[in-house]
Amino acid sequence: MVEVKLFSGTQSEYLAEKIADFYGQDLSSVTIHKFSDGEMQPVINESVRGAYVFFIASTFSPTENLMELLLMIDAAKRASAGYITAVIPYFGYARQDRKDKPRVPISAKLIANLLEAAGANRIMTMDFHADQIQGFFDIPTDHLKSAAIYIPYLEEQDLSNVTFAAPDVGGVKRARTYANHFHRTLVICDKYRKKANEIADMTVIGDVEGADVILVDDLVDTAGTLCRAANIIMKKGAKSVRALCTHPVLSGNAYEKIEASELTEIIVCDTLPLRKASPKIKVLSTGKLFSRAIRNTHEHRSISALFVER
Repeated sequence: MVEVKLFSGTQSEYLAEKIADFYGQDLSSVTIHKFSDGEMQPVINESVRGAYVFFIASTFSPTENLMELLLMIDAAKRASAGYITAVIPYFGYARQDRKDKPRVPISAKLIANLLEAAGANRIMTMDFHADQIQGFFDIPTDHLKSAAIYIPYLEEQDLSNVTFAAPDVGGVKRARTYANHFHRTLVICDKYRKKANEIADMTVIGDVEGADVILVDDLVDTAGTLCRAANIIMKKGAKSVRALCTHPVLSGNAYEKIEASELTEIIVCDTLPLRKASPKIKVLSTGKLFSRAIRNTHEHRSISALFVER
């Protein structure tokens, strides 16, 4: 069997260590040298010739995380690695997946091109902002779903009074997965934006009177949409509001918004590190799921069983 090497990006070590632990081996060694002007030079400290190499690194802000990943992939390619997989739990720039106004980039496609040009043979990620981003790649792309983590967690909860909700029209398919699985009703929060990260108006479509509502989204950034949806749902007569949000971007004053909102709890995954702890934020680990996906890739076994909607 071809040897497996697991490497971590600098700011993703907290998750890479969990993945390596579930996989049953230590992380391989890489050193990131920094020049005085800020340039970086990754040095892989052991042979990767002919090996299955997995680089675990989310491409969140700052952009150095993306650049570091690209440089590590290039280093492995030039060191004759047999097969290179970029494991990107949180795929940055995924929200820029189309031209929604004149003269703007399709940044998600550009990032896909950069990863392929660097030498990646495969991409492994979780919950793209839009499923069709998979089509931006001309190499195999394993799109894991957080439902594989959230559904077993929810199956241990009392859902007899639960209604699932999409915080916007774009999230209907995602929320419907849970509503269908648990045979519960679905409501939709229809929002209108004047500009990015700023909501002009929001309406709840559906009945939430007396229900314990669970909002479902792929990420929480400024938390404006989520908190506004929770507050409106409570005004419509809901008993409580919780949220499932895979990627905890939580920029700006998101923590303060969440703590001041009607949300009882937000359950997130550890695809991104939290800047600080919050009594309203619960974290579920993706380490076991990614370790299983890595093992299945190495052993040429099916990945689909890990992310097919149940």
